[in-house]
Amino acid sequence: MSGDFSDRLLHWFASEGRHDLPWQHPRTAYRVWVSEIMLQQTQVATVIGYFDRFIRAFPDLDALAGASLDQVLAMWAGLGYYSRARNLHRAAQLCIAQHGGQLPDRLEELLALPGIGRSTAAAILAQAHGQRLAILDGNVKRVLSRHAGIAGYPGLPAVERLLWQEAETRLPPDKLGDRMPDYTQALMDLGAGLCTRTRPRCTDCPVAGDCVAALTGSTQELPTRKATRSVPERSVHLLLAVDGRGRVLLERRPATGIWGGLWSLPECTAAASSGDDPQRERAEATARALGLELGPLQNLATLEHRFTHFLLHIETSVATARTVAERASEVADQAWVSSSAIAQYGTPAPIRRLLDLQFDAERT
Repeated sequence: MSGDFSDRLLHWFASEGRHDLPWQHPRTAYRVWVSEIMLQQTQVATVIGYFDRFIRAFPDLDALAGASLDQVLAMWAGLGYYSRARNLHRAAQLCIAQHGGQLPDRLEELLALPGIGRSTAAAILAQAHGQRLAILDGNVKRVLSRHAGIAGYPGLPAVERLLWQEAETRLPPDKLGDRMPDYTQALMDLGAGLCTRTRPRCTDCPVAGDCVAALTGSTQELPTRKATRSVPERSVHLLLAVDGRGRVLLERRPATGIWGGLWSLPECTAAASSGDDPQRERAEATARALGLELGPLQNLATLEHRFTHFLLHIETSVATARTVAERASEVADQAWVSSSAIAQYGTPAPIRRLLDLQFDAERT
């Protein structure tokens, strides 16, 4: 199975695979690592632009480790799943401190770094060093579930163990060891381009001849989907305070939780009475805590932002503000930010949309 499967896949990859991805030229361990972290939960088309900008800002481990977390988060802003950026930054610092300024080329040492799991570590070592290691990202799980006819949700430990066994069985034989970078990329390309979640292109697939799902007409049933459940909903009320110079007050969020370590708008958490305008009551209570006095207040339309596990409803109150106490300017994790400086702050995508709308309105 292994030689035949890998032979067919490599033959297909030679003419149909992706050979011009930016992290392939040059395919160093650092560039592969950055790309693999970005590609977790994110499609290639989205990642390419972020990767190019990130590498220009931090071309090597030294540059990444020496940057501030704010600089790293600012380059990551909009890509989501921000713990990935924090882990990249911390792992780079550990490489400088513990591994002579290099990304380790041993599986166990890579796995000890934050943000690097078994599949990511194997992808780095296979692509950058040609090591004979199996990967099992989302695309590969789909390919192997269908080709081997493995039922059961792939996130279950027992099912995942079967998939790892299949992944290792299908590795190219030792005589093709120098093709490991191509084979690893070929598996990912097959899942991304042909063996897609919906409407897989089985007639173009190089391994469809012995694919259980293709032969039994079960491509829509495999891999088994996770049991569906209602999506929880949450709400947050934010204050968009604008001073006399057109600057907006931002606060850095806690290191843990959603948008950890990013800059956002102050949250209005005070309980409101049963008055006619509870949003205004909460906004004014927050302003007092910040040492601000608000002018006329406008409530924006609710913005919805979908996370992996819940839907967030964002209410925003906008008002001019003046400082009546010095607290806001003295707190390290607060800053008045102008439109020209906003790019230096890592802000979540929905917050950046609100800020862009505010700054655009001021310019018109």
